[in-house]
Amino acid sequence: MTARGARVLSEVDFIACEDTRTSLKLLRSMGISKQLVAYHSFNERGRAESILERLSRGESCALISDAGTPGISDPGYELIRRCIEAGIEITALPGPTAFVPALVLSGLPPYPFLFHGFLPDGRGDRERAIQSVAGLPWTLIFYVSPHKAGKHILHLAEILGDRRAALVREISKVYEEARRGTLSALAESVSGGVRGELVLVVEGASGDRGDTEGDWMERARELAESGLSSREVVKTLSREYSVSKNEVKSFLYRECGKEGQE
Repeated sequence: MTARGARVLSEVDFIACEDTRTSLKLLRSMGISKQLVAYHSFNERGRAESILERLSRGESCALISDAGTPGISDPGYELIRRCIEAGIEITALPGPTAFVPALVLSGLPPYPFLFHGFLPDGRGDRERAIQSVAGLPWTLIFYVSPHKAGKHILHLAEILGDRRAALVREISKVYEEARRGTLSALAESVSGGVRGELVLVVEGASGDRGDTEGDWMERARELAESGLSSREVVKTLSREYSVSKNEVKSFLYRECGKEGQE
């Protein structure tokens, strides 16, 4: 907590927070006593209205999250947007955002990068989300829930290919750790379970190896002509190149007529 942040919390009329119990502990440790208003993902839209009413009457409010920065994979966007539309002055104080130190620790190119946040829970929605960024030559950053880590990382490997990646957990805490390797290796490393807040950083589509589209396509033709099944061709190419399995399958069907051959 910065000195400016502490000062703002002590000066505002009330504080909107994710969990009043968590925030109360923080404020008590700082010697601050303020009215707390619960503002979380389940009441974000409705509660924004009542907060706006108070702000329009001249009251001041601070918005905080349990961990991280409001609006960055935490509640806040709806209220911020509504304040701007209503002409209510707002400001943002620098605070903790897990994906920035995770990107630094990953050892992958830090720019350009795309922060995606959490992937959808449903497999179909998740696949569409991954496909939408699969071809980008940018480092990709995802937040991952501990109990879904293995499944989601494997799904990323299935679509993106077995790219280089880093899984960083418990940033700035006692058990901070950065695991680096391929997506499949990282999925294996959490197969027995993992705890803490996780950030997954994944190599962009172009990688650092200089592989061109023509390289993997030529390799695909060679493997197909050697008699390998489409499944083996896809597996080999996703391992050797930063290319998605679906892209290889489409190419094999279009160029070699191998779809469905095992």
